[in-house]
Amino acid sequence: MQTAVRPSLRPRLAAIAPTAADAVKSAGGWLFDQALAGWDVTVITAEQADHRSLRILGVREHTLEAALAYRADGACVRAIALSAALFDSDERVRHMVLGAVETGLPELRLWGEGGLPAELAGRAEAVSHRLSAAARAFKAQALAAAAIEKDGLTGTEEFRRGEFRHLSLAAAR
Repeated sequence: MQTAVRPSLRPRLAAIAPTAADAVKSAGGWLFDQALAGWDVTVITAEQADHRSLRILGVREHTLEAALAYRADGACVRAIALSAALFDSDERVRHMVLGAVETGLPELRLWGEGGLPAELAGRAEAVSHRLSAAARAFKAQALAAAAIEKDGLTGTEEFRRGEFRHLSLAAAR
């Protein structure tokens, strides 16, 4: 069994998604580009299905249950990216993310439809990430591995980004 966090001198990025397919579809190109740029990228999913699509992108994968069992200081990651819907619907994810933010996380990115979670309202800006040619190619292969149609593959991915250093877990309750 892998540990949730391994020692690394590279900047860390944790992406949290309901499924590997959601992570690939919504942020796969950006995750690939971050890994290519030298980041230590891990995708945490609520499912335990086939994660071949994530390995194609060059990122590590863990289940949400494994991540929740490991008590890591939020300072061990430089960024968290996640599904806004999962943040909104899963109290465990909300608590984990807000706990990491409270310890000094420098950046948070959200993807997906729906409104911005109340704790983050007014503190985020819309950003687009233009995928590298390599990211587009690898994302196309990852989409195929996840059995997702490539028809909607674009050269950009959309996020809401912010630095949320002053949030409190008390605000989430």
